[in-house]
Amino acid sequence: MVRKQDFEHISEFVWELPKSYRYDMRVPARLYASERLLEDALDDASVEQLINTTTLPGLVKYAIAMPDIHQGYGFPIGGVIASRTSDGVISPGAVGYDINCGVRVLASQITLEEAHPLLDKLANSLYRRCPTGVGKGGGIDLRESEFERILLHGADWALRQNYATRQDVDRTEAQGRLRGADVSKISNRAWERGISQVGTLGAGNHFIEVDLVSEVCDPDVASVMGLAQGNIAVQIHCGSRGFGHQIATDYLRAFQDVVDRYGIRLVDRQLMCVPFHSREGQDYYGAMCAAANYAFVNRQVLAHNIRQSFEEVFRGVAHDFSLRQVYDIAHNMAKVEKHTVDGEMVEVIVHRKGATRAFGPGFEELPVEYRPHGQPVLVPGSMGTASWVLAGTPASMDETFGSTCHGAGRVMSRHEAKRTVRGDHLRETLEGKGIHVRAGSMSGLAEEAPQAYKDVDEVIRVVTGAGIARKVARLVPVAVIKG
Repeated sequence: MVRKQDFEHISEFVWELPKSYRYDMRVPARLYASERLLEDALDDASVEQLINTTTLPGLVKYAIAMPDIHQGYGFPIGGVIASRTSDGVISPGAVGYDINCGVRVLASQITLEEAHPLLDKLANSLYRRCPTGVGKGGGIDLRESEFERILLHGADWALRQNYATRQDVDRTEAQGRLRGADVSKISNRAWERGISQVGTLGAGNHFIEVDLVSEVCDPDVASVMGLAQGNIAVQIHCGSRGFGHQIATDYLRAFQDVVDRYGIRLVDRQLMCVPFHSREGQDYYGAMCAAANYAFVNRQVLAHNIRQSFEEVFRGVAHDFSLRQVYDIAHNMAKVEKHTVDGEMVEVIVHRKGATRAFGPGFEELPVEYRPHGQPVLVPGSMGTASWVLAGTPASMDETFGSTCHGAGRVMSRHEAKRTVRGDHLRETLEGKGIHVRAGSMSGLAEEAPQAYKDVDEVIRVVTGAGIARKVARLVPVAVIKG
């Protein structure tokens, strides 16, 4: 049982368990947290899971957990590890089942004053145009050849099909396409689950949210992003749907058959992994990249549908009803990157599970207008609470492999939330606060109750206080669409 006093207090928001804490640790375990969030983390198995990840081959520097850490499948949600591509591993559990679950923010020039009388109509339109629910299809009809092009080309396919603008693609992580995709490594079952679900929201913690930009912390950067205080914006949070889930399931099973052959000793079978450059490792990486491209397109088609809703509702009312993309970013991914380790540039495979990239100023992948400021970082809260737009920093590059938090982080399991919260009462409470709610089920709504999550403002205080991100703008919800 890990105790608070077992940690070395490195700085105000950085806590570390040294490699000597347990005999089999290859690197230290480092946690970004306030004292209160550290105590929250010790209430479940997430810190033990973080320690277990330090035993994986090829890791460099330390295994990291963000302040939104909570227990996951083997690897904690909110975790970051970097493994050398030369002798390290790739792990589906350290990516997550919902490959490239991520967030997109769209900015508008519509003021809340203009939008307020039409929010109910807007919520209805969004709920109608954006299919929600477990297993729900009906996004767009695709031939197999078109589906293959989505998996290989990602956002480039959406651009050619007029679902995206050039700016959308430029303002998407990796321009919305991972070039390692290999459709031959995808099972028939994954193909069947994915082909009908492009352009659908799903369920669980996925949502579309209309937000008020309630506070601007960095006016210069916010202006470049198109975020103005008093205007509304839209968040989309979803991923690769059943397609990504099936790929994770397939490869966790496949790795079980070969892990012993590679001499990898696992303290937890949920940390199933294989060498990155093994045949099996490259097979998973090819399939994972395809799922990532799928998710980029999924959010892009939803953005297209949301724009149609805005046109339907605000044409003739607002002088400019367009939605311009701020950014789209993943928080369940493994990516090949180069980072400085002990003074040398090393190629690593960075796993971010429930953590998001936060590259600093000068990063060449960013569109020209963002390069002086760092990469936008999108951090949703929970229904009824705030969300944040941040920017990456040089410190994140030095300390966390260019990573930061991805959200508020759960403090209550979905089962416990459903047991203690009534969905209909929650909806009444939210609507009493002026938040228009559309949800597929009351039990699903209860699972995502605000009290099931940590205080997102406290999470942001940690990452900005530690210097691994900086504040740009704060958003609060005025309409929520849930699966």
